[in-house]
Order: sequence, then structure tokens, then C-alpha cells
Amino acid sequence: MHYRIGVITMKETENEAAIKIANLSFAYPSRDYVFKKFNFNFSKGERIGLVGPNGSGKTTLFHLIMGLLHPSEGKIKIFGKERKVEKDFIEVRERIGLVFQDPDDQLFSPTVAEDIAFGPLNLRKNYQETKKILKETLEALGLAGFEDRITYNLSYGEKRLVSLATVWAMQPEILLLDEPTIWLDEGTIEKIVQILNNHPHLSYIIISHDKKFLKETTNGIYLLDNGKIKKV
Repeated sequence: MHYRIGVITMKETENEAAIKIANLSFAYPSRDYVFKKFNFNFSKGERIGLVGPNGSGKTTLFHLIMGLLHPSEGKIKIFGKERKVEKDFIEVRERIGLVFQDPDDQLFSPTVAEDIAFGPLNLRKNYQETKKILKETLEALGLAGFEDRITYNLSYGEKRLVSLATVWAMQPEILLLDEPTIWLDEGTIEKIVQILNNHPHLSYIIISHDKKFLKETTNGIYLLDNGKIKKV
């Protein structure tokens, strides 16, 4: 499968961060600030882990990057463009793939094939292209033969892999993985480790409390706490 990772448009430069957040502030209604004047940069080619206490804003950060939440102040610049309103994030969601913490939030079609095909079809791929992407995705993630499986009947670990497959099939330039190993057995975790390490061209941010998993799949771990981020 061919990914667009590393492709730089006229408005992107080698030195410019793919994701650049500057002086961002955000709070949920009637609650204290999660972020206050927060800054964060992420460049293509990076593979980083994000750790921190529950409620420190890790998932919130992902949702801000994807435009699912909006800051009260500050700038979010992605792929060289400032993103403010809903229409600005349409391109972002085509180029950055978010794998939710709960696979049931990602899977909604009757069969595995339909769930995986949804993304490419939504990106205006034709039937033959989508069929090819489906086959390659299933093979890459060790899910060959799952095409006609009923999504509802899958085990939690299988749902986890299929939810990753739905994003993988969209051929994103950057992956955001929210607790991809939570409640998984060692065998499934090892499969995810192999998938990520077999594709060194991938750029991603992984939220996880599993330090061993992060050491095996990332080249840097960052702590998010009290609205600040630092390398550990």
C-alpha cells in the first residue's frame, strides 16, 4: 500500500511542523482549563508516545487536532494552514487518522469489509481502488478472511484491530492512536507492535499507559500534565 507520508505541498516545508499548536487555551463548560497558553509541535517522521494522568488532556488534545473540539483562544496550524472552523478540518480528517479509545465508537457497519471500505469510498475512491485497498489493509493487519465477519460479533481485540484497519485504509499521513492496547491480551498487543514496526514510514502519536508498548513502538515519550508537555 502506498502512503502519502513525507509528501510536502507547496505550502509545507521540510522544517515546518505538520501540527503546530500555539498559545492554545481550552476548558470544558463550567470546568477549569485543560490547556492554558499551550504549545505543541509535531513533525512528519516522528513516532511519539504521550503519557499522563487521567484527565490531563491527552484525548482532548487529539480531539482539538481533529477539530472535534475548538479552543477558546490560540492557533492550530496543520499542514501549513491555520484551522479555525469546521470546513478547515475536512482536509485534516482526510490526512490524519484518529483511532478512538473505544472501537465501538469507530465501527458502525454490519460487516468488517463495509467498515473498512467506508473511508476510501468517502475519499472518492472507485470500486476497484477500494477493493484493492481493502485487500491490502486486511493483509497488512493480519485480518485476511475477516471480510464477511459481523462486526458486532467480534471479540474486543478483533474490534480493536478492525478499528485500526478502518483508519489505515484511508492511507493517512499521520496516525493518532488513543490507548490502542487497553484491555488487550499480550498476543494482540504484540500484533499491533509488529504492524507499527513493519511500517517504519508511519508517523504517529500514541496515547498509552503501557510503557513497554511505547518503548517498542516510539522514538520518544512525552508527559502531558497540568497543561504542559515535556519529554521524559
